[in-house]
Formats: sequence, structure tokens, C-alpha cells
Amino acid sequence: MLIITKRFKFCAAHRYHNTEWTEEQNRAIFGADHKLHGHNYDLEVSLTGPVDPATGFIADLQKVKEIVETRVIDQLDHAQIDMDIPWFKERQPSSENLVLYIWEQLTAAFPADVQLVRIRLYETPTIYAEYSGG
Repeated sequence: MLIITKRFKFCAAHRYHNTEWTEEQNRAIFGADHKLHGHNYDLEVSLTGPVDPATGFIADLQKVKEIVETRVIDQLDHAQIDMDIPWFKERQPSSENLVLYIWEQLTAAFPADVQLVRIRLYETPTIYAEYSGG
């Protein structure tokens, strides 16, 4: 399978907190991440489909950029994820949940002959979450 990947960047903040726990429990489980803090995220969006013989491309990367910026980056960039994005009102703003959220925003957004195959989100240079659907 041939895959093309485009990388995006955004900055966002979050705080891990469980309202059903005491402050002591939250600090014990989440440590310093219980406090509001931010990350410079790197997002990779990977697509597959037939190569257009006229262009040599799987997808028009300018259109891919517009879709991802409109549906994801414009929502997350400079947001406090747990407070500003309704999807996270009942979920922790973890990298694992972020890739699920991003997948939901993008999965049906591309032309019918272009399929989303993977979302990879780097929270730090050494930590990333990846989702391939299902």
C-alpha cells in the first residue's frame, strides 16, 4: 500500500484532572501534569488511494492542508483542550484521546478515493500516539 503523510504543528494546553477524585488523588495519579501545561504538538496525517496518472499524486496536498487546518488545527491551536473543546468535557485530554478526536474530525472529510489510514500525534519528541481506525 502506498501512503502519503503530511505533517502539521499546533500548540495547545491541557490539564489532567478527574472530578471524581480528590486533589490528593489527582496529584498522586497525574503528578505535575495535574497542573495546566502546554505542548508543541506535531501531527502526521497519512492517506492512501490510487495515484492519479495525470498528477502523480494520491491527494492534492493543498486540499489536504485546508481540510486539516479547518477541521483540526483551527480548533486545537492555542486552545486549552479540556476546557475549549466540547468533545473533551467527559474525557481526559491525553494524546490517546486526541488521536481519536482528530480521526473523528477527518475520517469522512477527504474525497471518496482518498482514505485516511493513520493519525500520529507527537506530544513530545519521545511520546506519540497513533491511530489507524477501528
